[in-house]
Amino acid sequence: MELKELLRFDDIVIQCHDNPDADALASGYALKWYFEQNGKKARFIYRGRNEIKKSNLLIMLKELEIPVEYEPDFSEEPDLLITVDCQFGQKNVTETKAKTVAIIDHHQKVPSSTELYWIRSDLGSCATICWDMIREEGLNPNDNRLLATALYYGLYTDTNRLSEVSHPLDRDMMDSLMINKIVITSMVNSNISLEELAITGKAIVNYEYHESNKYLVIQSEACDPCILGVISDFALETEDVDVCVAFYESPYEVKFSVRSCTKEVHADELAAFIAEGFGGGGGGHMLKAGGSMQPDYLTKSARETIEERLVYYYDKYIVIYAKNTKLDTSKMKAYVKLPQTLGYIKLTDVFPVGTKINIRTLEGDVDTIIDEGKYLMIGVEGEIYPIMEDKLLRSYEPTNFVFTRQFEYEPNIKNLSTGEVKHVLQFAKTVRTLGSATVFAKPLEQPVKLFTAWTEDKYYSGDIGDYLTVRGDDEHDIYIVKGRLFDKFYKAR
Repeated sequence: MELKELLRFDDIVIQCHDNPDADALASGYALKWYFEQNGKKARFIYRGRNEIKKSNLLIMLKELEIPVEYEPDFSEEPDLLITVDCQFGQKNVTETKAKTVAIIDHHQKVPSSTELYWIRSDLGSCATICWDMIREEGLNPNDNRLLATALYYGLYTDTNRLSEVSHPLDRDMMDSLMINKIVITSMVNSNISLEELAITGKAIVNYEYHESNKYLVIQSEACDPCILGVISDFALETEDVDVCVAFYESPYEVKFSVRSCTKEVHADELAAFIAEGFGGGGGGHMLKAGGSMQPDYLTKSARETIEERLVYYYDKYIVIYAKNTKLDTSKMKAYVKLPQTLGYIKLTDVFPVGTKINIRTLEGDVDTIIDEGKYLMIGVEGEIYPIMEDKLLRSYEPTNFVFTRQFEYEPNIKNLSTGEVKHVLQFAKTVRTLGSATVFAKPLEQPVKLFTAWTEDKYYSGDIGDYLTVRGDDEHDIYIVKGRLFDKFYKAR
Protein backbone atom coordinates (compact mmCIF):
# COMPACT_ATOMS: atom_id res chain seq x y z
CA MET A 1 0.00 0.00 0.00
CA GLU A 2 1.13 3.55 -0.77
CA LEU A 3 -0.22 6.62 1.01
CA LYS A 4 -1.29 8.21 -2.25
CA GLU A 5 -3.82 5.36 -2.66
CA LEU A 6 -5.71 6.86 0.28
CA LEU A 7 -6.04 10.32 -1.24
CA ARG A 8 -9.17 9.21 -3.12
CA PHE A 9 -11.11 9.42 0.17
CA ASP A 10 -12.51 12.67 1.55
CA ASP A 11 -13.99 11.68 4.93
CA ILE A 12 -10.92 10.35 6.79
CA VAL A 13 -10.45 9.40 10.44
CA ILE A 14 -7.10 8.27 11.87
CA GLN A 15 -7.40 6.23 15.07
CA CYS A 16 -4.59 5.01 17.32
CA HIS A 17 -4.95 2.38 20.02
CA ASP A 18 -6.61 3.01 23.37
CA ASN A 19 -4.26 4.39 26.05
CA PRO A 20 -1.97 5.73 23.29
CA ASP A 21 1.78 5.88 23.70
CA ALA A 22 4.26 8.25 22.08
CA ASP A 23 4.70 6.10 18.97
CA ALA A 24 0.95 5.97 18.30
CA LEU A 25 0.61 9.73 18.79
CA ALA A 26 3.59 10.50 16.54
CA SER A 27 2.37 8.14 13.81
CA GLY A 28 -1.16 9.56 13.76
CA TYR A 29 0.27 13.09 13.78
CA ALA A 30 2.41 12.23 10.73
CA LEU A 31 -0.52 10.83 8.77
CA LYS A 32 -2.74 13.83 9.54
CA TRP A 33 0.08 16.15 8.43
CA TYR A 34 0.48 14.17 5.19
CA PHE A 35 -3.20 14.47 4.32
CA GLU A 36 -3.21 18.19 5.08
CA GLN A 37 -0.20 18.70 2.79
CA ASN A 38 -2.30 17.11 0.06
CA GLY A 39 -5.35 19.30 0.67
CA LYS A 40 -7.31 16.66 2.59
CA LYS A 41 -8.97 17.05 5.98
CA ALA A 42 -8.53 14.20 8.44
CA ARG A 43 -9.44 13.78 12.10
CA PHE A 44 -7.04 12.09 14.51
CA ILE A 45 -8.69 10.36 17.50
CA TYR A 46 -8.23 7.80 20.24
CA ARG A 47 -10.94 6.06 22.23
CA GLY A 48 -11.21 3.73 25.21
CA ARG A 49 -11.91 4.32 28.89
CA ASN A 50 -8.89 6.41 29.79
CA GLU A 51 -7.79 9.85 28.71
CA ILE A 52 -4.06 10.53 28.47
CA LYS A 53 -2.62 11.37 31.89
CA LYS A 54 1.09 10.43 31.76
CA SER A 55 3.22 13.51 32.27
CA ASN A 56 5.61 12.88 29.38
CA LEU A 57 2.68 12.42 26.97
CA LEU A 58 0.95 15.55 28.25
CA ILE A 59 4.18 17.47 27.54
CA MET A 60 4.25 15.86 24.09
CA LEU A 61 0.67 16.90 23.34
CA LYS A 62 1.28 20.47 24.41
CA GLU A 63 4.81 21.23 23.22
CA LEU A 64 4.56 19.38 19.90
CA GLU A 65 0.96 20.46 19.28
CA ILE A 66 -0.28 16.93 18.63
CA PRO A 67 -3.74 17.36 17.03
CA VAL A 68 -5.38 14.31 18.64
CA GLU A 69 -8.90 14.24 20.09
CA TYR A 70 -10.22 11.97 22.84
CA GLU A 71 -13.50 10.54 21.52
CA PRO A 72 -14.69 7.69 23.75
CA ASP A 73 -18.23 7.84 22.30
CA PHE A 74 -17.32 8.38 18.65
CA SER A 75 -20.33 7.35 16.53
CA GLU A 76 -19.59 8.63 13.03
CA GLU A 77 -18.98 6.22 10.15
CA PRO A 78 -16.24 7.76 7.97
CA ASP A 79 -15.46 6.75 4.40
CA LEU A 80 -11.95 5.76 5.52
CA LEU A 81 -10.68 4.70 8.93
CA ILE A 82 -6.91 4.25 9.35
CA THR A 83 -5.82 2.39 12.47
CA VAL A 84 -2.25 3.33 13.25
CA ASP A 85 0.19 1.50 15.56
CA CYS A 86 -2.55 -1.12 15.98
CA GLN A 87 -4.76 -3.38 13.89
CA PHE A 88 -8.50 -3.06 13.43
CA GLY A 89 -10.46 -5.62 15.44
CA GLN A 90 -7.79 -6.23 18.10
CA LYS A 91 -8.39 -5.90 21.84
CA ASN A 92 -6.29 -2.76 22.31
CA VAL A 93 -8.35 -0.56 19.98
CA THR A 94 -12.05 0.29 20.43
CA GLU A 95 -13.88 -0.65 17.24
CA THR A 96 -15.03 2.22 15.07
CA LYS A 97 -17.39 1.60 12.15
CA ALA A 98 -16.19 2.72 8.72
CA LYS A 99 -16.94 2.05 5.07
CA THR A 100 -13.27 1.25 4.37
CA VAL A 101 -10.47 0.35 6.79
CA ALA A 102 -6.71 0.71 6.31
CA ILE A 103 -4.01 -0.47 8.73
CA ILE A 104 -0.51 0.91 9.31
CA ASP A 105 1.38 -0.93 12.04
CA HIS A 106 4.68 -2.47 13.14
CA HIS A 107 3.37 -5.36 15.20
CA GLN A 108 2.91 -8.93 14.01
CA LYS A 109 0.17 -9.16 11.38
CA VAL A 110 -3.13 -10.71 12.47
CA PRO A 111 -5.92 -11.91 10.15
CA SER A 112 -7.90 -9.02 8.68
CA SER A 113 -10.50 -8.53 5.96
CA THR A 114 -8.94 -5.31 4.65
CA GLU A 115 -6.59 -5.30 1.69
CA LEU A 116 -5.31 -1.82 2.57
CA TYR A 117 -2.47 -2.34 4.99
CA TRP A 118 1.20 -1.65 5.48
CA ILE A 119 2.66 -3.75 8.31
CA ARG A 120 6.40 -3.87 9.00
CA SER A 121 7.01 -5.97 12.12
CA ASP A 122 10.77 -5.78 11.50
CA LEU A 123 10.81 -2.06 12.33
CA GLY A 124 11.19 -0.63 15.81
CA SER A 125 8.35 1.87 15.58
CA CYS A 126 5.26 2.71 13.59
CA ALA A 127 6.69 6.23 13.38
CA THR A 128 9.43 4.85 11.12
CA ILE A 129 6.85 3.37 8.75
CA CYS A 130 4.97 6.67 8.50
CA TRP A 131 8.22 8.61 8.04
CA ASP A 132 9.31 6.29 5.23
CA MET A 133 5.90 6.31 3.51
CA ILE A 134 5.78 10.10 3.60
CA ARG A 135 9.31 10.33 2.15
CA GLU A 136 8.30 7.99 -0.66
CA GLU A 137 5.60 10.53 -1.56
CA GLY A 138 8.21 13.28 -1.93
CA LEU A 139 7.51 15.11 1.34
CA ASN A 140 10.05 15.85 4.06
CA PRO A 141 8.86 15.57 7.70
CA ASN A 142 11.68 17.95 8.65
CA ASP A 143 9.57 20.71 7.11
CA ASN A 144 7.61 20.52 10.39
CA ARG A 145 10.11 20.42 13.25
CA LEU A 146 7.39 19.59 15.78
CA LEU A 147 6.44 16.55 13.72
CA ALA A 148 10.08 15.54 13.30
CA THR A 149 10.55 15.71 17.07
CA ALA A 150 7.42 13.63 17.64
CA LEU A 151 8.59 10.93 15.19
CA TYR A 152 11.97 10.75 16.93
CA TYR A 153 10.35 10.45 20.34
CA GLY A 154 8.01 7.74 19.04
CA LEU A 155 11.01 5.65 18.00
CA TYR A 156 12.87 6.57 21.19
CA THR A 157 10.14 5.28 23.48
CA ASP A 158 9.12 2.22 21.46
CA THR A 159 12.72 0.98 21.30
CA ASN A 160 13.47 1.54 24.99
CA ARG A 161 15.48 4.74 24.60
CA LEU A 162 16.80 3.56 21.21
CA SER A 163 18.47 0.53 22.82
CA GLU A 164 16.37 -1.91 20.78
CA VAL A 165 16.90 -0.27 17.38
CA SER A 166 18.05 -2.94 14.94
CA HIS A 167 16.68 -2.15 11.46
CA PRO A 168 18.77 0.29 9.39
CA LEU A 169 15.63 2.19 8.36
CA ASP A 170 15.02 3.05 12.03
CA ARG A 171 18.59 4.32 12.21
CA ASP A 172 18.15 6.33 9.02
CA MET A 173 15.15 8.12 10.46
CA MET A 174 16.92 8.69 13.76
CA ASP A 175 19.91 10.25 11.98
CA SER A 176 17.94 12.40 9.56
CA LEU A 177 15.33 14.06 11.76
CA MET A 178 15.89 17.66 12.86
CA ILE A 179 14.52 17.67 16.40
CA ASN A 180 13.95 20.01 19.32
CA LYS A 181 16.35 18.52 21.87
CA ILE A 182 14.99 20.63 24.72
CA VAL A 183 11.50 19.14 24.31
CA ILE A 184 12.96 15.63 24.04
CA THR A 185 14.89 16.18 27.28
CA SER A 186 11.78 17.49 29.01
CA MET A 187 9.75 14.42 28.00
CA VAL A 188 12.53 11.97 28.86
CA ASN A 189 12.91 13.45 32.35
CA SER A 190 9.17 13.14 32.99
CA ASN A 191 8.83 9.55 31.85
CA ILE A 192 8.56 7.79 35.22
CA SER A 193 5.79 8.54 37.68
CA LEU A 194 6.06 7.90 41.41
CA GLU A 195 3.81 4.89 40.89
CA GLU A 196 6.22 3.50 38.27
CA LEU A 197 9.15 4.19 40.57
CA ALA A 198 7.44 1.96 43.13
CA ILE A 199 6.85 -0.71 40.45
CA THR A 200 10.57 -0.60 39.62
CA GLY A 201 11.64 -1.06 43.23
CA LYS A 202 9.18 -3.89 43.86
CA ALA A 203 10.29 -5.75 40.73
CA ILE A 204 14.01 -5.53 41.48
CA VAL A 205 13.55 -6.91 44.99
CA ASN A 206 11.83 -10.02 43.59
CA TYR A 207 14.62 -11.11 41.22
CA GLU A 208 15.53 -14.69 40.38
CA TYR A 209 19.26 -15.37 39.91
CA HIS A 210 20.71 -18.30 37.95
CA GLU A 211 24.28 -18.69 39.16
CA SER A 212 25.45 -21.26 36.60
CA ASN A 213 25.10 -18.84 33.68
CA LYS A 214 25.03 -15.60 35.68
CA TYR A 215 21.68 -14.24 34.55
CA LEU A 216 18.74 -12.57 36.28
CA VAL A 217 15.04 -12.88 35.51
CA ILE A 218 12.85 -10.10 36.90
CA GLN A 219 9.07 -9.91 36.61
CA SER A 220 7.37 -6.53 36.82
CA GLU A 221 3.79 -5.38 36.99
CA ALA A 222 2.40 -4.14 33.66
CA CYS A 223 4.02 -0.77 32.97
CA ASP A 224 5.43 1.47 30.31
CA PRO A 225 7.99 -0.69 28.41
CA CYS A 226 10.66 1.91 29.16
CA ILE A 227 10.43 0.88 32.81
CA LEU A 228 11.63 -2.60 31.86
CA GLY A 229 14.73 -0.98 30.41
CA VAL A 230 15.30 0.96 33.63
CA ILE A 231 14.98 -2.26 35.63
CA SER A 232 17.32 -4.32 33.45
CA ASP A 233 19.90 -1.53 33.13
CA PHE A 234 20.06 -1.17 36.90
CA ALA A 235 20.16 -4.92 37.53
CA LEU A 236 23.01 -5.46 35.09
CA GLU A 237 25.29 -3.33 37.26
CA THR A 238 25.14 -6.06 39.91
CA GLU A 239 28.28 -8.09 40.57
CA ASP A 240 28.34 -11.53 38.85
CA VAL A 241 25.38 -10.69 36.61
CA ASP A 242 26.14 -10.96 32.88
CA VAL A 243 22.60 -11.00 31.49
CA CYS A 244 19.24 -9.68 32.69
CA VAL A 245 15.74 -10.29 31.31
CA ALA A 246 13.00 -8.09 32.77
CA PHE A 247 9.40 -8.62 31.66
CA TYR A 248 5.74 -8.01 32.35
CA GLU A 249 2.63 -9.92 31.34
CA SER A 250 -0.64 -8.21 30.42
CA PRO A 251 -3.85 -9.46 28.76
CA TYR A 252 -2.64 -7.90 25.49
CA GLU A 253 1.04 -8.77 25.33
CA VAL A 254 4.17 -9.91 27.11
CA LYS A 255 6.94 -7.33 26.86
CA PHE A 256 10.53 -8.02 27.87
CA SER A 257 13.86 -6.23 27.96
CA VAL A 258 17.24 -7.95 27.58
CA ARG A 259 20.62 -6.65 28.67
CA SER A 260 24.02 -8.32 28.26
CA CYS A 261 27.52 -7.35 29.29
CA THR A 262 29.26 -10.52 28.07
CA LYS A 263 30.46 -11.02 24.52
CA GLU A 264 29.23 -14.64 24.57
CA VAL A 265 25.59 -13.48 24.61
CA HIS A 266 24.27 -10.96 22.11
CA ALA A 267 21.18 -9.33 23.58
CA ASP A 268 19.46 -9.01 20.18
CA GLU A 269 19.96 -12.70 19.38
CA LEU A 270 18.67 -13.75 22.81
CA ALA A 271 15.63 -11.47 22.49
CA ALA A 272 14.76 -12.95 19.09
CA PHE A 273 15.28 -16.47 20.47
CA ILE A 274 12.94 -15.88 23.43
CA ALA A 275 10.19 -14.47 21.20
CA GLU A 276 10.46 -17.02 18.39
CA GLY A 277 7.23 -18.93 17.85
CA PHE A 278 5.16 -16.83 20.25
CA GLY A 279 3.54 -14.35 17.88
CA GLY A 280 5.93 -11.50 18.58
CA GLY A 281 9.49 -10.58 17.81
CA GLY A 282 12.73 -9.36 19.29
CA GLY A 283 15.52 -7.03 18.26
CA GLY A 284 18.07 -4.47 19.27
CA HIS A 285 21.83 -4.72 19.34
CA MET A 286 24.55 -6.70 21.08
CA LEU A 287 24.21 -5.12 24.52
CA LYS A 288 20.59 -3.96 24.70
CA ALA A 289 17.48 -5.47 23.15
CA GLY A 290 13.86 -6.30 23.80
CA GLY A 291 10.82 -7.98 22.39
CA SER A 292 7.27 -9.15 22.83
CA MET A 293 5.12 -12.26 22.81
CA GLN A 294 1.38 -12.68 22.35
CA PRO A 295 -0.45 -14.31 25.29
CA ASP A 296 -2.61 -16.38 22.92
CA TYR A 297 0.51 -18.25 21.80
CA LEU A 298 1.62 -19.23 25.31
CA THR A 299 0.72 -22.58 26.87
CA LYS A 300 2.37 -21.65 30.18
CA SER A 301 2.87 -18.47 32.15
CA ALA A 302 5.21 -15.87 30.69
CA ARG A 303 7.72 -16.54 33.49
CA GLU A 304 7.79 -20.28 32.83
CA THR A 305 8.08 -19.70 29.09
CA ILE A 306 10.97 -17.24 29.43
CA GLU A 307 12.75 -19.46 31.97
CA GLU A 308 12.50 -22.47 29.66
CA ARG A 309 13.75 -20.49 26.67
CA LEU A 310 16.74 -19.23 28.65
CA VAL A 311 17.71 -22.72 29.80
CA TYR A 312 17.42 -24.01 26.24
CA TYR A 313 19.44 -21.07 24.89
CA TYR A 314 22.38 -21.62 27.24
CA ASP A 315 22.41 -25.38 26.62
CA LYS A 316 22.12 -24.98 22.86
CA TYR A 317 25.49 -23.56 21.79
CA ILE A 318 29.16 -24.49 21.88
CA VAL A 319 31.60 -21.57 21.62
CA ILE A 320 34.65 -21.54 19.33
CA TYR A 321 37.40 -18.91 19.47
CA ALA A 322 39.11 -19.16 16.07
CA LYS A 323 42.25 -17.31 17.17
CA ASN A 324 43.04 -20.04 19.71
CA THR A 325 41.52 -23.02 17.90
CA LYS A 326 43.00 -25.60 15.52
CA LEU A 327 40.38 -27.83 13.96
CA ASP A 328 41.15 -31.47 13.29
CA THR A 329 40.94 -31.40 9.49
CA SER A 330 41.51 -35.17 9.27
CA LYS A 331 37.84 -35.52 10.25
CA MET A 332 36.69 -32.95 7.67
CA LYS A 333 36.20 -33.23 3.91
CA ALA A 334 38.28 -31.20 1.43
CA TYR A 335 36.52 -28.81 -0.94
CA VAL A 336 37.31 -26.11 -3.47
CA LYS A 337 35.25 -23.04 -4.23
CA LEU A 338 32.95 -23.10 -7.22
CA PRO A 339 33.13 -20.13 -9.60
CA GLN A 340 30.94 -17.34 -8.27
CA THR A 341 30.42 -13.75 -9.31
CA LEU A 342 30.33 -11.48 -6.28
CA GLY A 343 30.65 -7.77 -5.65
CA TYR A 344 33.45 -5.73 -4.15
CA ILE A 345 34.14 -2.11 -3.30
CA LYS A 346 37.47 -0.41 -2.85
CA LEU A 347 36.82 1.92 0.06
CA THR A 348 39.30 4.54 -1.15
CA ASP A 349 37.00 4.98 -4.18
CA VAL A 350 34.29 6.14 -1.77
CA PHE A 351 36.19 8.39 0.67
CA PRO A 352 39.88 9.26 1.17
CA VAL A 353 42.34 7.27 3.28
CA GLY A 354 41.95 8.03 6.97
CA THR A 355 38.21 8.83 6.78
CA LYS A 356 36.15 7.50 9.67
CA ILE A 357 33.07 5.84 8.20
CA ASN A 358 29.91 4.04 9.22
CA ILE A 359 28.79 1.16 6.99
CA ARG A 360 25.05 0.61 7.38
CA THR A 361 23.54 -2.69 6.24
CA LEU A 362 20.50 -4.79 7.03
CA GLU A 363 22.72 -6.88 9.31
CA GLY A 364 23.79 -3.85 11.35
CA ASP A 365 26.22 -0.93 11.50
CA VAL A 366 30.02 -1.20 11.32
CA ASP A 367 32.38 1.68 12.10
CA THR A 368 35.84 1.61 10.56
CA ILE A 369 38.63 3.82 9.20
CA ILE A 370 39.52 3.69 5.51
CA ASP A 371 43.06 2.60 4.69
CA GLU A 372 44.70 1.77 1.41
CA GLY A 373 44.20 -1.98 1.54
CA LYS A 374 40.66 -2.20 2.84
CA TYR A 375 37.73 -3.42 0.71
CA LEU A 376 34.13 -4.53 1.14
CA MET A 377 32.76 -7.79 -0.27
CA ILE A 378 29.12 -8.24 -1.28
CA GLY A 379 27.99 -11.85 -0.96
CA VAL A 380 25.43 -13.82 -2.96
CA GLU A 381 22.66 -12.89 -0.53
CA GLY A 382 23.68 -9.24 -0.38
CA GLU A 383 25.61 -9.60 2.88
CA ILE A 384 28.52 -7.15 3.26
CA TYR A 385 31.75 -7.80 5.10
CA PRO A 386 35.24 -6.20 5.15
CA ILE A 387 38.23 -7.86 3.50
CA MET A 388 41.88 -6.86 3.12
CA GLU A 389 43.42 -6.59 -0.33
CA ASP A 390 45.88 -9.47 0.01
CA LYS A 391 43.14 -11.90 1.03
CA LEU A 392 40.79 -10.64 -1.69
CA LEU A 393 43.41 -11.20 -4.40
CA ARG A 394 44.25 -14.68 -3.10
CA SER A 395 40.64 -15.77 -3.43
CA TYR A 396 39.10 -13.64 -6.18
CA GLU A 397 39.85 -12.24 -9.61
CA PRO A 398 38.50 -8.73 -10.25
CA THR A 399 36.42 -8.68 -13.45
CA ASN A 400 35.34 -5.08 -12.88
CA PHE A 401 31.91 -5.15 -14.47
CA VAL A 402 29.21 -3.08 -12.79
CA PHE A 403 27.74 -5.13 -9.93
CA THR A 404 23.95 -4.93 -9.63
CA ARG A 405 21.74 -6.52 -7.01
CA GLN A 406 18.35 -5.90 -5.43
CA PHE A 407 18.47 -5.32 -1.67
CA GLU A 408 15.68 -5.23 0.90
CA TYR A 409 17.67 -2.28 2.23
CA GLU A 410 20.41 -0.75 0.09
CA PRO A 411 23.58 -0.46 2.21
CA ASN A 412 25.27 2.91 2.49
CA ILE A 413 28.52 4.41 3.75
CA LYS A 414 28.55 7.56 5.86
CA ASN A 415 31.47 9.91 6.39
CA LEU A 416 31.34 10.38 10.16
CA SER A 417 33.15 13.74 9.96
CA THR A 418 30.97 15.43 7.35
CA GLY A 419 27.77 13.37 7.51
CA GLU A 420 27.90 12.72 3.75
CA VAL A 421 26.21 9.45 2.77
CA LYS A 422 26.97 7.41 -0.35
CA HIS A 423 25.17 4.27 -1.48
CA VAL A 424 27.26 1.12 -1.83
CA LEU A 425 25.97 0.00 -5.23
CA GLN A 426 27.21 3.07 -7.08
CA PHE A 427 30.80 1.91 -6.39
CA ALA A 428 30.34 -1.87 -6.63
CA LYS A 429 32.20 -3.94 -9.22
CA THR A 430 32.38 -7.66 -9.85
CA VAL A 431 34.91 -10.30 -8.84
CA ARG A 432 35.02 -13.99 -9.64
CA THR A 433 36.17 -16.72 -7.28
CA LEU A 434 39.45 -18.34 -8.31
CA GLY A 435 38.47 -21.78 -7.04
CA SER A 436 42.04 -22.87 -6.34
CA ALA A 437 42.20 -22.68 -2.54
CA THR A 438 41.35 -25.80 -0.55
CA VAL A 439 39.00 -25.57 2.40
CA PHE A 440 38.00 -28.22 4.90
CA ALA A 441 34.40 -28.38 6.10
CA LYS A 442 31.92 -30.45 8.07
CA PRO A 443 28.22 -30.01 8.85
CA LEU A 444 27.44 -28.82 12.36
CA GLU A 445 25.80 -31.33 14.67
CA GLN A 446 25.24 -28.69 17.36
CA PRO A 447 24.70 -24.91 17.09
CA VAL A 448 27.88 -22.87 17.35
CA LYS A 449 28.91 -19.35 18.33
CA LEU A 450 32.10 -18.59 16.40
CA PHE A 451 34.45 -15.75 17.25
CA THR A 452 36.51 -15.38 14.09
CA ALA A 453 40.19 -14.44 14.16
CA TRP A 454 39.34 -10.89 13.02
CA THR A 455 36.21 -10.25 15.13
CA GLU A 456 37.06 -11.25 18.68
CA ASP A 457 34.27 -9.18 20.22
CA LYS A 458 31.43 -10.45 18.00
CA TYR A 459 30.39 -13.98 17.21
CA TYR A 460 28.68 -15.53 14.20
CA SER A 461 25.98 -18.11 14.83
CA GLY A 462 25.75 -21.44 13.05
CA ASP A 463 22.87 -23.91 13.32
CA ILE A 464 22.66 -27.65 12.80
CA GLY A 465 23.18 -28.33 9.09
CA ASP A 466 25.38 -25.27 8.51
CA TYR A 467 29.03 -25.95 7.73
CA LEU A 468 32.05 -25.21 9.90
CA THR A 469 34.75 -24.31 7.39
CA VAL A 470 38.49 -23.55 7.56
CA ARG A 471 40.91 -22.48 4.84
CA GLY A 472 43.65 -24.97 4.06
CA ASP A 473 46.31 -22.25 4.00
CA ASP A 474 45.25 -20.57 7.25
CA GLU A 475 44.27 -22.81 10.16
CA HIS A 476 42.75 -19.91 12.10
CA ASP A 477 40.59 -18.64 9.22
CA ILE A 478 37.51 -20.46 10.48
CA TYR A 479 34.04 -19.42 9.34
CA ILE A 480 30.48 -20.66 8.96
CA VAL A 481 28.66 -21.28 5.68
CA LYS A 482 24.89 -21.64 5.72
CA GLY A 483 23.76 -25.14 4.82
CA ARG A 484 21.42 -23.94 2.07
CA LEU A 485 24.35 -22.21 0.34
CA PHE A 486 27.21 -24.65 0.80
CA ASP A 487 26.64 -26.72 -2.38
CA LYS A 488 26.38 -23.49 -4.36
CA PHE A 489 29.79 -22.34 -3.13
CA TYR A 490 31.90 -25.50 -2.90
CA LYS A 491 32.53 -28.88 -4.52
CA ALA A 492 34.47 -31.84 -3.17
CA ARG A 493 38.12 -31.86 -4.16
